[in-house]
Amino acid sequence: MPSSNDVTHANVWRLAGPIILSNISVPLVGAVDTAVMGHLDGPHFLGAIALGALVFSFLYWGFGFLRMGTTGFVARDYGRNDHHGIHDTMMRALLLAVAFGLIVVLLQRPLDRLAFTLLESSVEVEALASQYVLIRIWSAPAVLTVYALTGVLIGMHDTRSALVLQLVLNFTNVALDLLFVPVLGFGIAGAAAASLIAEYAAAITGIFLLRRLIGGFPVERARLLDPAALLVLMRANADIFVRTLCLVFSFSYFTALGARLGEAVLAANAVLMNFQNIASFGLDGFAHAVEALGGSAYGARERERFRLAVVRTTQWAVGTSVLVGIVYWTFGETLIALFSDLPGVRADALAYLPWLAISPLVSVWSFQLDGIFIGTSRTAEMRNAMLVSTLGYLAVMQWTVAFLGNHGLWLGLMAFMVLRAATLMAYYPRIVRALGNRR
Repeated sequence: MPSSNDVTHANVWRLAGPIILSNISVPLVGAVDTAVMGHLDGPHFLGAIALGALVFSFLYWGFGFLRMGTTGFVARDYGRNDHHGIHDTMMRALLLAVAFGLIVVLLQRPLDRLAFTLLESSVEVEALASQYVLIRIWSAPAVLTVYALTGVLIGMHDTRSALVLQLVLNFTNVALDLLFVPVLGFGIAGAAAASLIAEYAAAITGIFLLRRLIGGFPVERARLLDPAALLVLMRANADIFVRTLCLVFSFSYFTALGARLGEAVLAANAVLMNFQNIASFGLDGFAHAVEALGGSAYGARERERFRLAVVRTTQWAVGTSVLVGIVYWTFGETLIALFSDLPGVRADALAYLPWLAISPLVSVWSFQLDGIFIGTSRTAEMRNAMLVSTLGYLAVMQWTVAFLGNHGLWLGLMAFMVLRAATLMAYYPRIVRALGNRR
């Protein structure tokens, strides 16, 4: 059973390190997809892969609750040393993953039409992107299964296996991309098939890993389909879904307002958002660490171990955020040049670079608090906090953009991060009170 001895600085890195490495491997897939499509005849192939990938980013982001919701329940059961509870949560999450995945497959034609009604492009690009979507969408049950399995692994403090899962997915995808497209000449259908096969390979790998970790438990249908347990899980997932929709909307709103300020600003912001995403990839490792360590301490009702989990993961997260900010400030001009060789875009991006230098330190608090609330399954509070933060963000943006232009846009985004942290902090004492005085 976990104890206070597991909340060491070394253990924080044991949990965070694999997640950081896993996140670093994600851009590799996009880079290879872009590279293989970029060497085909005509730019429409590149546009099609970008459009197709965007469809899946939006589609699957909405199902992120299968990972986050599962982690919280498993972490608490892990803290109580309740292996039957972990097994039941895993099976319910897998049941939901497969069910939602099959629904996505059944709705593939309407989803395809809706996507390309909203994401308009040339006829040639849309035709190729649609081909990509209608092949890759068959992997939906596997993708959502990987989400659920990853949630179980993080909740059980086994981020190394979560890393293995991600590496199997990413490197299988890369290897098959290079085989199917340049060597066998399958074009965009080959890129879609590579992702399809890689996603099923990762799902199968995850099932074997968890079977080894958890062992065999008889599937008790009555217990698995217990209405009360399913309702609790579904309610938590619904809360996270609403929270995620608000987050997606807020970043989409940022992009939409940037587009109104002109193409040059839109392009510069697109470059700078890569830095924001890279920072969040790194800092997510510590958020996942506090999900696991804090969640298991909460499940065991050990207040001191919970406090240590929060303090030590946050110390490393804040230290890392400062380091990332210094790197952006010092090497920003060189990094911007890697993303664009257009002088105008580079000049505009450099003008707004100071916002990216402070962004990691401003954002880290909301990332950490998200981890704490996910680990303790306080999903209703997460939902409410995000709703309030989004409304505040929309109000702030009306003033800052009107008076300060793109600087106001970035100021509004920083205000959103502060609002996310402040609203969650207002709920944080509830978690501490729930632990009582037990040490």
